[in-house]
Amino acid sequence: MDNTVIVIDDEQDFLDSVKRVLITSGIKSVRTESNAGKAASEFEKGEAFDIALIDINMPDMDGFELLQVIKNTSPTTECIMLTALDNARAAVKCLKTGAYDYLVKPVSGENMLLSINRAMEHKRLMEIKDLSKRKTHLKIKNPEAFKAIVTHSSEMLRILNEAELHALSDIPILITGETGTGKELLSQSIHAASPRAKFDFIAINMESLNPQLFESQFFGHTKGAFTGAETGQVGYLESNHRGTVFLDEIGNLPLDLQGKLLRVLQEGEFIKIGSSKAQKVNIRFIAATNADLERMVEQKKFRKDLYYRLKGGWLHLPPLRERKDDILLLINHFIIEFCGPDGINIEEEVLSTLREYDYPGNIRELKSMLQAAVNLARGKTIDLKHLPKEILMQGQFVSKNQDSQTEPIQTLQQIEKKYILKVYKKFGKNKSQTARALGIALNTLKSKLETYDVENLSAKAPTEKK
Repeated sequence: MDNTVIVIDDEQDFLDSVKRVLITSGIKSVRTESNAGKAASEFEKGEAFDIALIDINMPDMDGFELLQVIKNTSPTTECIMLTALDNARAAVKCLKTGAYDYLVKPVSGENMLLSINRAMEHKRLMEIKDLSKRKTHLKIKNPEAFKAIVTHSSEMLRILNEAELHALSDIPILITGETGTGKELLSQSIHAASPRAKFDFIAINMESLNPQLFESQFFGHTKGAFTGAETGQVGYLESNHRGTVFLDEIGNLPLDLQGKLLRVLQEGEFIKIGSSKAQKVNIRFIAATNADLERMVEQKKFRKDLYYRLKGGWLHLPPLRERKDDILLLINHFIIEFCGPDGINIEEEVLSTLREYDYPGNIRELKSMLQAAVNLARGKTIDLKHLPKEILMQGQFVSKNQDSQTEPIQTLQQIEKKYILKVYKKFGKNKSQTARALGIALNTLKSKLETYDVENLSAKAPTEKK
């Protein structure tokens, strides 16, 4: 962990002992100070720490005075008070003055670390809450971890700041957003920004997971556990101990298997098939979905307890149509990726059309579209004939509405609905072909058609015979 901790106590033996415990636990930056006055002076000069452990009874300045100095000069520092006396009045005074916690000596290393971890989580939550209030340009502290995410959108930068804060903890994270918005890319960045970066990251698509093999693939099995198990198998959990597991399309996990995943999240342990012994595992879980899990919970299709366990940290990625200022930036990024630093010429009309398009398939659709255009252009200038007809049709549709002063302005959702239904009808109401043409997942299309109440519309107005 990169958390910075200062321990202030007049007993040097205690300071040395606490420092050993904290460094052994993985906290790299630990400073000790036996002089409370000197510590106060450092804070007044602008020295900042994430956590301060403060002894209440010190000769030159007591802990209450030091606590007040710290909260006045460094309000984001979380303070944990230490005392040899179990005094309720003193504890109340500490908390009222701004301390996060109050521990009575002798305190075990386990309880001290538990208090520090809780204080750090509280600090992160307060910082996340503060992000929405900031109007200044947000900056990522670890840009290397998030370099794959191309954006200058203030909303996206706020999300990345939240992701960076969550990365430092071990809480599960739920990433929501439409297909193609970059949920897996964000999960990889969170892993890269976390203390687990040196361990493995594995992505598992729950939609493609065989329900009959779930336990065997996840938990592993022993030799002879079932017919055909001639050898033992290590599961995803055991092989990714101390790493990060990304559960993509978590909404597709069958209801009867959700309880088994919940046990791992709650207890941090699992049992191999064929074994009776529970194995401890230390894993960070990140889940993602384009489904409405709250609605699935209401419909009894997703466990409420699993939903809230996964939603420890919640990040929602906006669709590309809501961050259009990023489109030209992404186009430049992908063109360099496909063509090298010299790129390829693109007509202004093409750029304008691409910027106005709504992208039902989001960034993934934009990337596929540009790759196809580069192939068709064969090293020459990309012009309108290299774009899919669907984009040009929407461009004409939008332009027509923009030029008309008599027709009402339509929302993006209305335009999207008309376009999707048009493509759906074009492919003879074949959902698979429509999803492929739109560049979106089949489940996303089904969800949108369900929202549009397509079946009822069809019943009320019969389709034309071909």
